[in-house]
Amino acid sequence: MVKSINRQDGRVILSYKELLGTWEENAKQFSVGQKARGIVRETEKNKNGIFIELMPNLVGMAEYEDGLEYGQKVDVYIKRIDYERKKVKVLVV
Repeated sequence: MVKSINRQDGRVILSYKELLGTWEENAKQFSVGQKARGIVRETEKNKNGIFIELMPNLVGMAEYEDGLEYGQKVDVYIKRIDYERKKVKVLVV
């Protein structure tokens, strides 16, 4: 997507993030109780949780589990979707 064109400097600013959908648009594709597939994106250092990417611009948080590694594909259960705080709680199954 072309965000802006600066003819004086000869610059074009591009972005693909807008094409991936907003958090709200992506969250509406899921519902509580649904099973989904995600990718482990980050495990918190203090072992409080694991971030699971459900789709671009939408990440869920699961409780910490040993043995999960960055980039690993996992099946999850959607426990809660909080639209106000833009948070998704998932359980690795």
